Amino acid sequence: MAITPGDPCGIGPEIVARAWCEAPELTQGCFVAGDVGLMRRAMALVQTTPAFPVCEIERAAEALQVPPGCLPVLQVVPEAPVLPWGQIDGRAGQLAGEAVLWATRAALRGEVAALVTAPLHKEALHAAGAPYNQYPGHTELLQAEAARHTGVALSQMPVRMMLANDELRVVLVSIHMALREALEAISFDGVLQTLRITDASLTPVLGRRPRIAVAGVNPHAGEGGLFGQEEIEILQPCLATAQKEGLDVHGPFAPDTVFMRARKQADGRQAFDVVIAMYHDQGLIPVKYLGVEMGVNVTLGLPLVRTSPDHGTAMDIAGQGVADARSLIQAIAMARGMVGLAPKQPAAV
Repeated sequence: MAITPGDPCGIGPEIVARAWCEAPELTQGCFVAGDVGLMRRAMALVQTTPAFPVCEIERAAEALQVPPGCLPVLQVVPEAPVLPWGQIDGRAGQLAGEAVLWATRAALRGEVAALVTAPLHKEALHAAGAPYNQYPGHTELLQAEAARHTGVALSQMPVRMMLANDELRVVLVSIHMALREALEAISFDGVLQTLRITDASLTPVLGRRPRIAVAGVNPHAGEGGLFGQEEIEILQPCLATAQKEGLDVHGPFAPDTVFMRARKQADGRQAFDVVIAMYHDQGLIPVKYLGVEMGVNVTLGLPLVRTSPDHGTAMDIAGQGVADARSLIQAIAMARGMVGLAPKQPAAV
């Protein structure tokens, strides 16, 4: 599996290095697609005893032969300059973008089993110029590259963002757009497409069709039309169509309670496997409230497996050696599970 280090000025390289030190059973067989010098500086921040050496590999497959206690890096970008931690820099955005493009193409060619991406900084990515300034973030970049690889129009490669932790899964109808635009983007076709992508993506993971709950748009899911018509005019007909197709879909439910109903309880029970949220913050707030350090971002609809930690570059703490790697570790674990790679047992030292 390929892991990209994210923005070189953020916490991405550090949490990647820390993941190797804290979860060796998960990172065996993985490698960093990025810059060797950057990862050596990141490993120095972690200051483990004994220290994990950073070794350069020539091909992705060599990661399978790297001994335990070593972080393999494939140099897929030009040798990076030493950039200051915690600053927004177009050079950092370009390096991060190039690493993601290389890893995405490798995954699309079948050279790696999955892709795990450390956080990008959207402003730095934009400052890098073309082609990276046309993408708001990872999701849109991966979507465009997958469409190009398969020879289809971008509209024929629909993707959705799923945020997940041990207690809750949420899939978003829209991703990065202004709230006013997101509300206007709620349509029969868009919601139905989200339901279909969610069903197709989670069925192989669960071994059965997922129980899908749909959050309403308005308070109390519109209260029978008193607070809005979207539930009556869009969501109810959409759910009826999805149910006729065999999807296990329910709702629309009041947005202020549906996430609690879908949350896994202490005894392991939950009413639903996943909630469809109508816009970005409606879905992300409940997931992140449960613990941003354990959340994972999964891109659904791509012809590859891609996961990412559910947080940003944290420029304010970059370079201090205090970043928490738990979300990235969860992202690696989830990616392994999605491609059927069981964690290896730690080798004896």
